Amino acid sequence: MTGIFSRLYTRTLRLAAHRHAPRWLFALSFAESSFFPIPPDVMLMPMALARPARAMHLALLTTVASVLGGLLGYLIGYFALELVEPWIRQAGYGHALATAREWFRLHGFWVVLLAGFSPIPYKVFTVAAGGLALPLLPFLLASLVGRGSRFFLVAALVGWGGARVEPWLRQYVDWIGWASVAVLVAAYFVFVH
Repeated sequence: MTGIFSRLYTRTLRLAAHRHAPRWLFALSFAESSFFPIPPDVMLMPMALARPARAMHLALLTTVASVLGGLLGYLIGYFALELVEPWIRQAGYGHALATAREWFRLHGFWVVLLAGFSPIPYKVFTVAAGGLALPLLPFLLASLVGRGSRFFLVAALVGWGGARVEPWLRQYVDWIGWASVAVLVAAYFVFVH
């Protein structure tokens, strides 16, 4: 019997080899930075595994799309935070938004950089950065460094390991998936509560 992450992994590997997969990766990366809940790593990893020679190109594509999506989140916050704040709260990110506001007040640039690299919901910080009028250039620079570091690291590790890692990853993907969920839940309680 295969687990949920094994089935998702197998399906994503098939999709990663599709000729339109880079477009889907771009769209997912863009959407995740402003409103969509699924991080692009879930598609970047199997695509880098399926195409190790293109792993760095895929990381660049993911980074550019993510920063552009972050800019959309920034604009949403800048022009419409008051309109989208009830939706943010209803989606369960109200505490995260309050935390983001306090962190921005204290640390600005470094908060965006950390949010871009970590499993903290980046979209909350893009909207908050715009809503709190963080200067645009530092926002874009922090997003580029944070997101780029994360995605290039993922692509490098998966691309480097390539075929050697795939059997191990396939065997333990369910354990890794549930451990990732546990880390995200723990991060939520540490950073939001």
